[in-house]
Amino acid sequence: MPAYFVAEVEVTNPAGYEPYRALAGASIAQYGGRFVARGGKTELLEGTPEPQRVVIIEFPDMASLNAWYNSAEYQPLIALRKQSTSELDMMFTLEGA
Repeated sequence: MPAYFVAEVEVTNPAGYEPYRALAGASIAQYGGRFVARGGKTELLEGTPEPQRVVIIEFPDMASLNAWYNSAEYQPLIALRKQSTSELDMMFTLEGA
């Protein structure tokens, strides 16, 4: 069953975020992940606040997603991401149907 990593982030330092984007993409592919959505236009239908940047990554299963997130390749990138994004960012996993 596919699994999804969903992130809603506000990039506060675009130049500092670029190295994260490049390195994260390579690590995601290494664990069988692929981008479903990556910062495209959003339209808020209900609630608040307006999403800034939404990223959805599909993995073959939850084990692959967790292996990526906890990997030696990705863990150092979390600190890099946090240096360039809001402390209010939200990330969660979702099991597919």
